[in-house]
Amino acid sequence: MGVRKEDEEPLLVSDPQQNEQEEEEQERRREGNAGDLVRQTWLESKKMWAIAGPSMFSRLAMFSMTVITQSFAGHLSDLDLAAISIASTVIIAFTFGFLLGMASALETLCGQAYGARRYHMLGIYLQRSWIVLFLFSLLLLPMFVFATPILKLLGQSDAVAEESGVVAMWLIPMHLSFPFQFTLQRFLQCQLKTGVIAWISGGALAVHVFVSWLFVYKLSVGIVGTALTLDFSWWLSALGLFGYAVCGGCPHSWTGFSAQALSGLWEFFKLSVASGVMLALENFYYRILIIVSAYFHKTEVAVDALSICITIFAWESMIPLGFLAATGVRVANELGAGNAKGAKFATTVSVLTSLVIGLLFWSIIMGFHKKLAMIFTSSPSVLAMVNELAVLLAFTILVNCIQPVLSGVAVGAGWQAVVAFINIGSYYLVGVPLAVFLGWLLPSGITSIWAGMICGTVVQTLILTVITLRFEWEKEAQKAQIHITNEAASNN
Repeated sequence: MGVRKEDEEPLLVSDPQQNEQEEEEQERRREGNAGDLVRQTWLESKKMWAIAGPSMFSRLAMFSMTVITQSFAGHLSDLDLAAISIASTVIIAFTFGFLLGMASALETLCGQAYGARRYHMLGIYLQRSWIVLFLFSLLLLPMFVFATPILKLLGQSDAVAEESGVVAMWLIPMHLSFPFQFTLQRFLQCQLKTGVIAWISGGALAVHVFVSWLFVYKLSVGIVGTALTLDFSWWLSALGLFGYAVCGGCPHSWTGFSAQALSGLWEFFKLSVASGVMLALENFYYRILIIVSAYFHKTEVAVDALSICITIFAWESMIPLGFLAATGVRVANELGAGNAKGAKFATTVSVLTSLVIGLLFWSIIMGFHKKLAMIFTSSPSVLAMVNELAVLLAFTILVNCIQPVLSGVAVGAGWQAVVAFINIGSYYLVGVPLAVFLGWLLPSGITSIWAGMICGTVVQTLILTVITLRFEWEKEAQKAQIHITNEAASNN
C-alpha cells in the first residue's frame, strides 16, 4: 500500500501545464467529434511546437557553438579551418550521432511512462541511460586517440590529418559530456520542461561566444584554444541541466539515485544501441563527402568548402531533429496513454509542418547561394566552390525534412532497430554505391557523388513513409501500456 500511495501522489499535485494540456486534449476530442479538423490541427500544433520550438532552439544553440568555433578557426588559416572542420564534422559528428541516437531510447521509455503517469520510472530510466551511454563513450575514445592515422588511411593529406588529430585529442572532454547532455535533455523534454533546456542552452551559447573571442582574439591561443572553448561550453550546459534535474526541478520524476537503475540494463542496452545505430548512420552519411574530398585536387579548398556545406546542412538539420524529438515525445505520450488516434494525428501534423519549413529553407539557400560561406571564410576559392555546391545543398535540405519526423514515430513506438536496418540498406547499400558509380561515370566529380547520396535519402524516406502508413496504431498503444505496467510492477 505504501508504494501505491507514493505512486499516486504526483497525480494529486496541481500542475498548471499538465492541467492545461488535459483541457486542450478534451477540447480537441470534443471538436474532433464535431469534425472541426482545423481546430484539432491548431491544438496539436500548439502541443507539438511547445516541445519542438525549445528543442530546436537548444539544438541550434549547442550546434552553433561548433559553427562559431569553425568561424574563428577559419579566420586563422585554411589549415586550421580544415582541421577543426574534420574533427568536428567527421570524428565528433560520428560519436555525437551515435550517443544522441542512444539517448533517444529515453524518448521511447520516458515518453510512454509520462503518458501512463508512472512518473517515478523516468528517474530510473535516466540513471540507466547514464550507465550505458558513458560506457559506450569510453569505447569510442580510440577514434580520437588514433584520429591522425585513421584520417591518413582515408586519404587526407599529412598536414590536415596531423592537425586534425591534435584537435581531436583536445575535444575528448566535449565527447565525454554527450552521455549526460543528451540524456538530461530527453529526460526533461519528456516532461515538457523544454523551456529550461532552451534557457540553459542559450546561456551556454552566450558564454561560448565570449570565451571564444577571449581565447582566440585576445589571448591568441590558436587552434587548441578553440577546441578548449567547446569543451568548456558543453560541460557548462550539461552541469546546468544536471543541477536543475536533481536539485528540485523534477520532484516527482527524480527521487534520488536508486539501485533499481542497475536492473534491466540489458533491455535498455539493446534499445539504446538500436537507437544509436539508427541516428549515427544517418548523421554520418553526408560526412562521407568530406572524406572523399581528399581525392580531389586542391584538397584543403575541397575540405573547407564541403565542411561549410555540411555544417550549414547540419545547422538546419537541428530543426527537423527538433520535430523528430517532438514527434517521438508526442507519439510516446499518446501511446502510453492508450490514445492511438492522437498518436496518428500528431504524426500527420508534424510531417506537414516540417515539410513547409523544409521548403522555406530550400528557398533561402537558392536565393542566397553566393553569400553562404562568408561567415566562415574570406577565401575566394572556397567561396566559389560553395557557390557551385549550393543547389545540391538546397535539395539535400529539402529531402531531409520528412524522414526525421518519420524516424520520430519509430522512436515513440520503440521501433529503432527497424529504422537502423532501413538506414543501412538505403544509405550504404543504395546511396553510397550509386554515388561511387555516378562519380566514376560522370565528369562532375563531387557533385555526382553528392547527387547519388541524395538518392539514398529519397529511398529511405519512401520506405519510412510506407511503414508509417501501414502502422497499427491501436496495437502499438496496447503494447506500450503493457510494457509500462510490467516495468512499474517489476521495479516495485
